[in-house]
Amino acid sequence: MALVRLNQVSLAYGDVPIFRDVDFAIEAGERVCLIGRNGAGKTTLLRLVTGAAQPDAGEVALQRDIVVAELAQELPADEGRTVREVVAEGLAPLQALLTRFEALSHQDGAAPAAEAEALQQRIERLDGWRPEQRVAAILSELALPAERRLGELSGGWRRRVGLARALVARPDLLLLDEPTNHLDIASIEWLEARVQRFTGAVLFISHDRAFLDRIATRIVEIDRGRLISFPGDYLAFLERREQLAADEQAQNALFDKKLAAEEAWIRQGIKARRTRNEGRVRALLRLREQRAARLAPTRRARIAIEQAERSGRKVIEARHLTHGFGGRPLLDDVSVRILRGDRVGLIGNNGVGKTTLLRILLGEITPQAGSVKHGTGLEIGYFGQLRETLDPEKTVAQVVGDGYDFVRLAGRDVHVIGYLQGFLFSPRRAMTPVKALSGGERNRVILARLFTRATNLLVLDEPTNDLDVETLEVLEDQLRAYDGTLLVVSHDRMFMDEVVTSTLAFETDGVVRRYPGGYSDWLAQGGELAVAGEPPAPRTTINATSAARTATPRPKLSYREQRELSGLEQRIAALEAETAALERQIAAPDFYAQPWETTAPVLEALRARQAEHEQATGRWIELDDLRRAATRREGAGE
Repeated sequence: MALVRLNQVSLAYGDVPIFRDVDFAIEAGERVCLIGRNGAGKTTLLRLVTGAAQPDAGEVALQRDIVVAELAQELPADEGRTVREVVAEGLAPLQALLTRFEALSHQDGAAPAAEAEALQQRIERLDGWRPEQRVAAILSELALPAERRLGELSGGWRRRVGLARALVARPDLLLLDEPTNHLDIASIEWLEARVQRFTGAVLFISHDRAFLDRIATRIVEIDRGRLISFPGDYLAFLERREQLAADEQAQNALFDKKLAAEEAWIRQGIKARRTRNEGRVRALLRLREQRAARLAPTRRARIAIEQAERSGRKVIEARHLTHGFGGRPLLDDVSVRILRGDRVGLIGNNGVGKTTLLRILLGEITPQAGSVKHGTGLEIGYFGQLRETLDPEKTVAQVVGDGYDFVRLAGRDVHVIGYLQGFLFSPRRAMTPVKALSGGERNRVILARLFTRATNLLVLDEPTNDLDVETLEVLEDQLRAYDGTLLVVSHDRMFMDEVVTSTLAFETDGVVRRYPGGYSDWLAQGGELAVAGEPPAPRTTINATSAARTATPRPKLSYREQRELSGLEQRIAALEAETAALERQIAAPDFYAQPWETTAPVLEALRARQAEHEQATGRWIELDDLRRAATRREGAGE
């Protein structure tokens, strides 16, 4: 028997239908992921299972005595409570049974005795006579500090406390609502391992496709009020969904052709109408009803990124950066070079300095030591900065259009309402104040506003939080097509694999290293990410280049240095072309399906070209700086 079964369930909020006559079941041991765009009804389905929501029609049937526990999207609140107290809340239903049994045991009569006997059997089935030991066991298993206050813990540890509160009940069915939101990579990987060891059934919502791929045994998509089940992994889901969409389109085309033929017949002349078949007329009426009831395909996300003119070759040159807070060093002797067209991802756990490094590179923070130089012609768009400037009282359209009805895209005016529909905002929703939006909707507002601004350097600090899978896929497509320079911080491992070509990893030995490729390429190298709070190594270096200078200024470059500078420009251009060709080869969908013996030489060639490119560019920058300094001195008459 299924643990949970939905039979012909329908539910609407006002005039908005959420589910239409849906059937759904989850069996013991299954791990089912619910996906669908924001507002499709994923969390509502979890609420139907827990009984927090009731269907308008149909039935939600749960197996007798089933134990259901939930790790909600919101982290545990009330920061003054201890971890032990929060975890013990998971046994509240069991504690209620124990309290009731204790009360009945002091009453006389056949009815109390019968109820007490039934309660005793149920408590025994739940192994519930020793709740304190249950709490102590789960605290020990998850290595939780029992007496620490919740307010003293980070978001990742609070998520672990929330999971302990759910698991202490030993549930038959565990519900997880966006469990990886705002977690760093270390916490996500820990959560993956713990959920994989869980022996009960799991019903979860996640937009983290890497997490989904590792956990789910089945994917269920909520589409236009229907539940469509896809056994297998995420790739199988994508292929099957594409086939279903094509089949639906073909069936609709055949139906429309038949309806058009029948409409033409009914419009024939008087003679035809006198002899027409009344059964055929009734059939036509049914066809019309079916056509009227057809669910139109949902509008697909459409994202366009406005691009500025190309920047100079050198985008950012940072040398020997050192910075920290409250006596705690985050960055120590960091040097990094970003060139035009680079697509760099910063990977690391929370608190290791990723956002700090970004803000120093952008000039928002002055480092305690070291220097940052920007290249020419930069037009910067910064996602993290816009997150902080949304006016909650303005409507979505006012925020994105800056008070105007039109936005400028690709040289033409586009009405802001039409533009926002590409970001999945209906006309009505586009007129909603920002303060009424969900987290995912706010992120879409920020992206919509950012992408109207012409840029050639995009800086995205955690852009994927709360975005649905469809929007993520479209965003990835547009970022891959973006011609400018890209800097990304994200804990979404699949997103990083899709959009970056090199990574800066904040590793356990305190060193920030640069690797070719995305997250998976870094992982294949055997690296391990640092965890905030661990003591850093004495020095942290990223592709440092020599900054040696002569003690006294030279009037101009030597003849040999001028020749070297000219040759370096040609060599750098050639290396960029070779690197781009290798990156296109690696980006092919079937590249990593090939044997290691085939892929390894290509990856090694890319690393070699990138290293040579870094070395050549470092020397070019050094010589070019000397040339510019000599030119300035000549102009000043020195």
